[in-house]
Amino acid sequence: MRTAHWQDYELIDTASGERLERWGDILLIRPDPQIIWAGDRKDPRWQGAHARYVRSTKGGGAWEIYKKLPDVWPVRWEGLTFRLKAMGFKHTGLFPEQAVNWRFAQDKIKGAGRPVKVLNLFGYTGAATLACLRAGAAVTHVDASKGMVQWAKENAQASGLSDCPVRWLVDDCVKFVQREQRRGNVYDAIIMDPPSYGRGPGGEVWKLEEQLYGLIEMCLPILSEKPLFFLLNSYTTGLSPAVMEYLLGLLLRGRFGGAVSSDEIGLRVTATSLTLPCGSTAIWAGE
Repeated sequence: MRTAHWQDYELIDTASGERLERWGDILLIRPDPQIIWAGDRKDPRWQGAHARYVRSTKGGGAWEIYKKLPDVWPVRWEGLTFRLKAMGFKHTGLFPEQAVNWRFAQDKIKGAGRPVKVLNLFGYTGAATLACLRAGAAVTHVDASKGMVQWAKENAQASGLSDCPVRWLVDDCVKFVQREQRRGNVYDAIIMDPPSYGRGPGGEVWKLEEQLYGLIEMCLPILSEKPLFFLLNSYTTGLSPAVMEYLLGLLLRGRFGGAVSSDEIGLRVTATSLTLPCGSTAIWAGE
C-alpha cells in the first residue's frame, strides 16, 4: 500500500460508510462505499463539521451545510496551492491520495538530468500537472471539460506557476492522441487517469475495463525513444492493480525495457493508524 503524506489534509476517522476529513481548516463528512465497518465516532470533530454530503435514494445527493463554508478555500502541498470547492457528487476538486503519485513523478523528472515533456491525459483540476511543472517539466494538460481546465489554470496561478511551460487543452483525449500521432509529437512521460465510465465522441457509452488496453496502446507511438515513465491510475473497482500492471508490462516493457509495478494507494486514518484504500496505480518506469 502506497500512502500519501499531508499537512493540510487529514483523514481523521471512518465509520458506518462515512469519512471525516480536514481540508485545511474545513471539516467535511463524505460517504465512502468501502467503509463497511461501524465506529464509535468519539472524535468531537464529527459534531463540528462544516458540511456533510448526503446521498439521495433517487441518486446523487446534496451537501448539508452546518457552518459557514467558503465558496473556495486553499489547501497546500509541497509549495503548491489547490483551490477547493464543495462540488456536486461529494467531490472537492482534489484527490489527496494521489500525492504519492505526484511525488513519484517529481522525483523521476528531477532525476532525469534532461528536459522532460509530460502529457497529462484526463488531467482534471491539474494537481499532477502542477507537480510536474514544479519539478521542471514542460506539460501538456488535456481534459474534455472546459470547467476543469479553467480550474486547473486557477490552481496554477495560485501556485505561482502561470509562466511555466504548459499547454492547457480542452479536448477529447482519444482524438488528441490520434492527432499527436499524425503530427509526430512525442512525450517523455504520460500520466493517465481515465474515468471508470465515459462517452465517446459520438455519445457512445464505454467502460474503462473494455477500453483501457486500446487507450494505452494508442499512446505508444507518442512516447519518445527513451521515455521516463507511464503512470496509470484507476478508481474502477473491477480493475485490479495486478491487471493494470500486466497491461503496462505487456505493452511497454517489451518495447522499452524498464520495470513495472502496481499497488493500491491510500490514506492513513488518524483514529486507527490504519490505511483506507482509495484507488489503484500501475507504473512503468524506464531504465
